Amino acid sequence: MSTSDPADASGPAGPAPALRRGLAVLSLLAARPSPLSAAAIARELGLPRSTTYELLHELAAAGFAAHLGPQRRWGLGVAAFEIGSAYQRADPLTRVGTPVLVRLARTTGGTAQLGVLHGAETLYLAKEQPDRAGRTASPPTLVTDVGVRLPGQLTATGLSILAGLPAEQVRALFPSADRFVMRTARGPADPAALRARLAAVRRRGWADEDCQVSPGTASVAAAVHDHSGRPLAAVGVTVRHRCPAPDDPVGCGTDLAGPAGLAAAVQEAARSVTAAIGGRWPGTHAG
Repeated sequence: MSTSDPADASGPAGPAPALRRGLAVLSLLAARPSPLSAAAIARELGLPRSTTYELLHELAAAGFAAHLGPQRRWGLGVAAFEIGSAYQRADPLTRVGTPVLVRLARTTGGTAQLGVLHGAETLYLAKEQPDRAGRTASPPTLVTDVGVRLPGQLTATGLSILAGLPAEQVRALFPSADRFVMRTARGPADPAALRARLAAVRRRGWADEDCQVSPGTASVAAAVHDHSGRPLAAVGVTVRHRCPAPDDPVGCGTDLAGPAGLAAAVQEAARSVTAAIGGRWPGTHAG
């Protein structure tokens, strides 16, 4: 039996050489902060270029790799992201996140939630309501609960995660207007509107939604990041909110000052969960 490093794709063939090499390619893509050229992948793994291209095309066909055409680079695909999210949805993420949610709910008086992106949907893993001492009013009745899924582009948690993904992954999840599921008349309903919304989220570092999920509520959320700085979950808080009519030219105006004021608390909570899982906040150096 071989004792070579499993990541060494050029080592002894073993019982499943193609699988071993494919996993080595995935491991390399996951370890790098930016996409790589096929030539760089072949060089680092000691593989022939023809073999490298074959592996990359097979991985792309299964959704585990994505070819960034204009850049002539390769990165992780949506399927790889979903598997990573599935792992992070396990007990450790919920365990470290729940105390943070309890503090966030108590501090803000809103309903705090932890969610991940599952395909094009937000999946909620944990939910905490404020105790009576922390309530300024009774919390709103929400459709969100543990295990509930909602359209990712409508929720603040989903938007905060989507904003940190490569554009190619976002396009794969929302390729056309017919893939946008709406709940109210509010929220991005096509790829162009979603791109504009995500650009605003990236500038601010947090996402919000007003009455996109349910009338009478608004939410603010910030992403939780893994060891490489990629978004893998989000912490959000939902409060009561008076929403204007969809065609109201004034919009929410100062009504959003309340939810927007929650941004600092939500970002602090997201940082706490990121640190607890050994993640890296964007803009900081690893290690």
